[in-house]
Amino acid sequence: MPTIASCQRLQHTWFSALASATGGRSFGTHESRWVWLPARRQLMLMFPEEISPAGIRPGLAEGSRLGASSVTAWLGGSVDNAPLETFGFRRGPQTCWMTAPVRAPQAWSAEGAAVEVQPREVSGADAEELRVGHSQPRQAWHIAARDSARMTGRAYAFYPTGVAGLSKVAGIFSLAVGTSSRRRGFGTALLSAGAAAAEAAGAEHLVVNATAASQDLCSARGFSLVGRGRTYSMALG
Repeated sequence: MPTIASCQRLQHTWFSALASATGGRSFGTHESRWVWLPARRQLMLMFPEEISPAGIRPGLAEGSRLGASSVTAWLGGSVDNAPLETFGFRRGPQTCWMTAPVRAPQAWSAEGAAVEVQPREVSGADAEELRVGHSQPRQAWHIAARDSARMTGRAYAFYPTGVAGLSKVAGIFSLAVGTSSRRRGFGTALLSAGAAAAEAAGAEHLVVNATAASQDLCSARGFSLVGRGRTYSMALG
């Protein structure tokens, strides 16, 4: 089963794939790895083992040059966050890493959810990021849930290949269901359809970073808690 380290590596790889698909990039400063997501004007600091001004200061300067409006730092549980707070970062949502065998969520129906490469309702930054599903070899599948013709939710299945430490590991990312459509089975269908797409690509394990609202759903659909982390954010500009 995936470890916390592989969950973190998969999250970093997902952001890197989004950056590549939307004209962004990844770069490094002293002991710090960053991903620039231009569609959302977001800069991500990805799981530093140690935080130092020598790494943070040039990263923030590059973010300002690129036009970032916000920065989010993703941290493991043992990393000292105090240096971030001196730069103005504030505590954000907790990460909740959960894993499951790829077949576990498929025990529930995927009715109403299916792969849709270019749904017409998606716009703005969400529409730009749909390009992540167009890469070759393919590594991401956009899943849409619908009630008749109306879209009620969406998610991505992501299965990168050739990444050290991620053998047979896929992720479900950006899972969201509209407020008026919740508790009607659409989240379950998205998990099931995403798991099916990942298994067809060769995955054996799934990872999800569950929100506070989705943790109970994921637990009920075969996912187990691996560990937790933290995020910190600040505005730029």
